[in-house]
Amino acid sequence: MAYEHRLQLQEQIRLGRLVTFHYFELDRTFTSKEEKHDFWELVYVDKGKVAISTDSGKRLLEQGDIIFYKPNEMHSGGAREETAPNLIILSFECESPAMRFFEDRSFRLNDGERALLAHIVEEGMAAFEPSIALRLSKKVLGRKADSPFGCEQLIKNYLEVLLIGLIRRAATLDTEWKPSLIGKENRDRHLVAEAIAYMEEHVQHNLTLEEISAACSVSKSLLKTRFKEAKGMGVMEYFTRIKIDRAKVLIREESLNYTQMAEWLGYSSIHYFSRQFKLITGMTLTEYSRTVHARVAGNGGMNKGRQRI
Repeated sequence: MAYEHRLQLQEQIRLGRLVTFHYFELDRTFTSKEEKHDFWELVYVDKGKVAISTDSGKRLLEQGDIIFYKPNEMHSGGAREETAPNLIILSFECESPAMRFFEDRSFRLNDGERALLAHIVEEGMAAFEPSIALRLSKKVLGRKADSPFGCEQLIKNYLEVLLIGLIRRAATLDTEWKPSLIGKENRDRHLVAEAIAYMEEHVQHNLTLEEISAACSVSKSLLKTRFKEAKGMGVMEYFTRIKIDRAKVLIREESLNYTQMAEWLGYSSIHYFSRQFKLITGMTLTEYSRTVHARVAGNGGMNKGRQRI
């Protein structure tokens, strides 16, 4: 049987080459020089606050916000309110007319959109070297020889899905919204979010699994199961990572010395704190501090290498 009619699938958003890909953990003095370039750039605030300035004006971006710089748009930015920001910065070529939607716009991402961005970062970590978390702006993207199958294509696909989803969500904002019944997935998500919020609020304490589950009004076994399903790790391991993430912020803010940080975070000794930090980050406290300052010093230039994705 002959199939004469074959449908070419439409592509409203089609990415070209990847230019830069960074996950920056910056200190509270971070500022970027004013610049412009002939490709798109997105900046997502994973933690902290950033004030940005563009041709269209000034904005304050907080945790969960994303902004897009259109080609040849002058832009600059810097940390605000004494926060040490974590930023995802990803730039790319795209000539699709639908990208005009993102001109002069910023968004607050929802849970699903943040999950897509997390997948993009995860694939970027696996795909490129130096790591997107360590690369200075002047370093060109390089492929890892042992990267997982299809990771670059997944970066492209996830990013295209994120962009399409943002356009779709904006198109439905003015339509009537009808709440649906809360299902198991939403209940589980709420439970995990509640546990994380409690741990973050009590990061200075040495919490136990019993205390966290009691605060969430569930059994230890249920919390362990739901948390493992959602985060891929145990509750207490996640709590340790929250402590280390907070330590990284304190280092970038330069508000405490290492001994004071250990005490503030509830560690029994500076030695145990140091071992935990090295175990999770792969760097000593001093090495991390030097890396942060090196990133700030090297942030003036834009990566010129472009990678096809």
